[in-house]
Amino acid sequence: MNHLNPHVSRTHRQLAQVSLVSAALALLAGCASEPASHVVSAPPPPAPSTQLVVAQQQPTAQYVATNNLAQPQNGVIIVTQAPPAIQQEVVLAQPSSDHKWVPGYWTWRNSRYEWMAGHWELPPSSSSVWIAPRWEHRSDGSYQFYEGYWN
Repeated sequence: MNHLNPHVSRTHRQLAQVSLVSAALALLAGCASEPASHVVSAPPPPAPSTQLVVAQQQPTAQYVATNNLAQPQNGVIIVTQAPPAIQQEVVLAQPSSDHKWVPGYWTWRNSRYEWMAGHWELPPSSSSVWIAPRWEHRSDGSYQFYEGYWN
């Protein structure tokens, strides 16, 4: 029958090809649909804080003193060994304009020097000034510690 009317057979072939392509596209379109997602993503991490490096003297690890310690009843700390050099600190971003930086310092605990890291602190009032702790070399060769405080 096809050889009798070549025009009809070409039309049937084109129609069959279009049908096949349409069916293939319909099948593929069904595969492209995404299933409902049940994955809950975490919120983005916070922006990194700005860091400022405050360069002081050479960093020193925890320092163990072997000399004697005298601690009178009034809580004054006196030792016969000089405190280590001040450590270098990383100053993190200021939490608010009201916060003041309190630098790190060496203190005496458990018969040895221990580093107390610097930190941001809210002063008792906006006019307060931080008086840093210090070690004072005494005339007898010992060292006396004075605590820091807000003035």
